Amino acid sequence: MKKLIFALVLAAGLAFAQTDVTVTHMTGNRADDVDFLRTVADEYMANNPHTIGGEEYNVTIEILAGPESATDRFGLYLQFFQTQSDEVDVFDIDVIWPGDLSEHLVDLNQFPELAELSEQHFAAIVENNTVNGALVGMPYFTDAGLLYYRQDLLDKYGFDGPPTTWSELESMAQTIQDGERAAGNPDFWGFTWQGNAYEGLTCDALEWVNSSNGGQIIEPDGTITINNENAINALETAASWVGTISPPGITGFQEEDARNMWQAGNAAFMRNWPYAYSLGQADDSDIAGLFDVTTLPAADAAGAAPAATLGGWQLAVSKYATNTEVSADWVRYMTTYDMQLRTALERSLLPTVEAVYEAPELLASNVAWFNNLLPVFQNAVARPSTVTAPDYNETSRLFYTAVHSVLTGESDAETAMALLELDLQELHPELPTGNP
Repeated sequence: MKKLIFALVLAAGLAFAQTDVTVTHMTGNRADDVDFLRTVADEYMANNPHTIGGEEYNVTIEILAGPESATDRFGLYLQFFQTQSDEVDVFDIDVIWPGDLSEHLVDLNQFPELAELSEQHFAAIVENNTVNGALVGMPYFTDAGLLYYRQDLLDKYGFDGPPTTWSELESMAQTIQDGERAAGNPDFWGFTWQGNAYEGLTCDALEWVNSSNGGQIIEPDGTITINNENAINALETAASWVGTISPPGITGFQEEDARNMWQAGNAAFMRNWPYAYSLGQADDSDIAGLFDVTTLPAADAAGAAPAATLGGWQLAVSKYATNTEVSADWVRYMTTYDMQLRTALERSLLPTVEAVYEAPELLASNVAWFNNLLPVFQNAVARPSTVTAPDYNETSRLFYTAVHSVLTGESDAETAMALLELDLQELHPELPTGNP
């Protein structure tokens, strides 16, 4: 009888045995990325044990900070994948990377809860993240470039509203810059943006080119179009900003460099992503309550329309993760309706669950403007990542390097774009050239 009782107790103990699993998640290091995720991870772990796939797990979530630059982060990811490292289980991946990284990522469709959850997200982004039928990333937040402007300074200098054309932006920026410097701020500049040689410059430059009727670098049908007069003129215009309405060091700026200048009250206009909104309105910000956002300008030309580069990040599980099922559950937790609403309210990150845009909490918050700009995000211009996969990263490198040479004065735009066209033809010999 004692043996029977012991056996039953042992069996019961085995039935309730819990497995310890650590999931490592690499994010960026921009603003409050790491702090926010560590807070959420603590909340997730407070619900231990987790029942996942019929098993019970005590889960530890470790948040790792990756490089700020998307280009540097992509290079680091490749190092992990090429060695099939299990050091990182969950990765933040840019909207442009699913095609290039898909062979190293788990198909999230195999997890029923994630497959069902994906139906709540924007279909276009889910389609972007689906490679050969495999869902390799769950949408986390979407993005598009915006123009930030100081409403108080527009009022001060007699402007009725923000600029709608690039020439208007130049004129307003110069006027405000001259006035603020005369008033005693020698560090004030008219316009701050991202000019370093990295993926962020691809985003900015695509906006300049596309809003000037210059195409999309490589069109969705595969035609290489970047070597055209409108694109050349747009890049020459941007180069003229360096050292005039933008600091000479702008050619080394990334997102946080631009935001820090802006948030310190030293710029009239800024091009950046939506994440900077909530930070700019924080209690410790010098410009809280003084600014607003709008669409980016367009060229003074018939048919020219504002362009906002489509951005955004996804959560992906590595094929080399120590436990893909538990990692996928963490991804599920981070991409639900409730979490999307929370990241919108707390971090001004754009939801990919469309229903969140109609949430009463959002409409009553300081990011209710999300709803007004929804068409901007739905119709943003995409980088040519799909048509150039799996070589988009190199395509972008060739583009931003050529653009950077124009901004720094190392080359004129006409020469740089002609050479870029040749480089793109060499990289993609199957693609034709033409006008946009």
